[in-house]
Amino acid sequence: MMEAFKVTGAPVAPIPTIVPGNTPIYQRATEVGHRTLWVVFVLQALSSIAFYALAFRQPVQKRLFHVLTAFITTFAAISYFALAVGDGVYDNEITVKESQKHVPDTFQTIFREVYWARYVDWAVTTPLLLLDLSLLAGLSGANITVAIISDVIMILTGLFAALTSDVNAQWGYYAIAVIAYLVVVYQLAINGRNIASTKDSKTATFYAAIGGFTLILWTLYPIVWGIADGSRKIDVDAEIIAYAVLDVLAKPVFGFWLLFTHDSLSSTANVEGFWAHGLVKDGAIRVGDDDEGA
Repeated sequence: MMEAFKVTGAPVAPIPTIVPGNTPIYQRATEVGHRTLWVVFVLQALSSIAFYALAFRQPVQKRLFHVLTAFITTFAAISYFALAVGDGVYDNEITVKESQKHVPDTFQTIFREVYWARYVDWAVTTPLLLLDLSLLAGLSGANITVAIISDVIMILTGLFAALTSDVNAQWGYYAIAVIAYLVVVYQLAINGRNIASTKDSKTATFYAAIGGFTLILWTLYPIVWGIADGSRKIDVDAEIIAYAVLDVLAKPVFGFWLLFTHDSLSSTANVEGFWAHGLVKDGAIRVGDDDEGA
């Protein structure tokens, strides 16, 4: 009778009653990341000096693109300086739930550095960059306004996504940012190209090239965000290097290409009115072909 109650086979290990503790994971930059920040700061600063020098070689009426481009790299240099010295950085805490079959769910706390100064930089520099491209194409004020507002929405929701501790809210903000980015793409790739095509062939070709170059780079930013701040698949050093390459291409390289090519175009913008003379004149701002020529 007692034989029926004997356990056959290997003994079953008892289910643990204590779940292992939640040891936080800290994802922070190392010396490689810090050096990269300093290198990009120097590149942005030197580019700014070069752009200001190029601006002073032009009459005030033809400095608009030079000034806008110099401001882009100036703000970028300030941002990278802040990051390099340790400012503009925030440790974001995210708790990740790990579901288990035979034991209670576990939770992993991750502290990852978020470089919020980078978003401040983008909130200022990307509208200026859009203004460069919009004026080159000849977009209307309405189109420019829509593009810039959409761009600011994209950057701010990206910042909110990086700072939130709620994973679901994080991807919600990300989705809003992507939708806003598609509006920017529409303004540049559709409206901008259509208007630029009505200009001389050199201007139209140049806009298509530099506009396409910019949109390709800008499309890579949300991809990097998704595998860095979003899913935390790459470490902070890799994130810094990826953004550094993109920022150098999207600002100094873009700037030199824009200014050297634009100065050689026959339709160089000649801006009179308030930009050149203040309110002592009629106060009108005219951008584009002018009777006075280039």
